[in-house]
Formats: sequence, structure tokens, C-alpha cells
Amino acid sequence: MADWDVQAGVYDRQLFLERRAVEAALDLAQAGPDDVLLDAGTGTGAVLRALAARPLRPRTAIGVDASARMVDRVPPLPAGWLVQRADARDLPAEDRSVDVAIASYLLHVLEPGARRAALAELRRVLRPGARVVTVTVYVPERRRLRPLGAALETLARLAPERLGSLQPLDPRPDLIDAGFSLERARFTALGYPSLCVAACAPG
Repeated sequence: MADWDVQAGVYDRQLFLERRAVEAALDLAQAGPDDVLLDAGTGTGAVLRALAARPLRPRTAIGVDASARMVDRVPPLPAGWLVQRADARDLPAEDRSVDVAIASYLLHVLEPGARRAALAELRRVLRPGARVVTVTVYVPERRRLRPLGAALETLARLAPERLGSLQPLDPRPDLIDAGFSLERARFTALGYPSLCVAACAPG
């Protein structure tokens, strides 16, 4: 899989391809001023940057990423927000302490076992009834889009260290298996073809 420390220096060059899906994810998240928001797999802070630009945003937000170099490249954020190095399978948050969690362009770069562990951690830290929003590269099962999906899978397989993040994934079965209840989903075609899914933690 990709070496994110190596890619950190050039990662921001492709953020424009994530922008539409990130904005859709924030719309689904509906995070308010009193919410504690966790951004798992924050990378260089694309989600937090977009959220900081919105007039209605949480007073408390935490971004975590396993790559120290990615975290080092997150720009200054609003007061009360922080980023730190942490694995999505071992989140630095107490049980039931988070109101909204976002995992943007994270789940599809994890192996199935790591994906299950990360979702279990998100369920652990979310309050009952709290919302998680995921963003994954995804191509719908439509005849005209099948060549695109096949091309992305081929690229991810041929160059996993550089293009493994293009592996499409529908996270909904994994979310259901982790105990979440699906709420809404949105597909965005501009930039990376992506699926944004909002789900609710068990009450």
C-alpha cells in the first residue's frame, strides 16, 4: 500500500480532486458549534480546512493520521482544534466522547481487517446516535461507468504504493457489519468519483 510519509510532500497537489466529495461529506455531517468532531485519517487536513472555512463549525475538532509527515503539513487551524499522529485503529478519544466523525478517503486504503478495526474504534468513541460520515473512491454499477471502475482497480493493483488509494470501495456493508445504521449516501462525479455515506452509531 501507499507510503504516506513519502507522499506527504506532494499530497496537496491532488486535493482539488477531493474537494467536491469533502464538501458533500461536511453537508452530510451537519456538525454544529457544540459538537466534538473527529477527522480520522486527516492527511494534510483537507476536511478540517474546508470545515474551518464554513461560518457554522464546531468549537472542538480533532484530526488524526498515522503519518507524522502528513500531520506536519496541516496548516494552522482555528483555536480549539488540534491534530496529532494516531492510528485510526487506536483513536486518542474516550469512549462515547465524539458527536461527529468523518473518515474521508481512508477506508478504501485499509486492508479488510484494518478497516473493521477502524470502524470498531469509531463506534467506540461515538456517542449513542452520533453520526459518522465516510468518503471512499467509488464507481456505481452503471454500464457506462464500468470501464472507469475497472481502470481504477487496475491502476490500484499495478502500483499499490503510489495508486493504491484509487481502489474503489462501497463501505456500506462494512458500516452495517460494524453496527452502524445507514442514513444517506451521495455520489460525486467531479474530481475523484466518490461515495459519501452518513451512518448513525447505535443508541
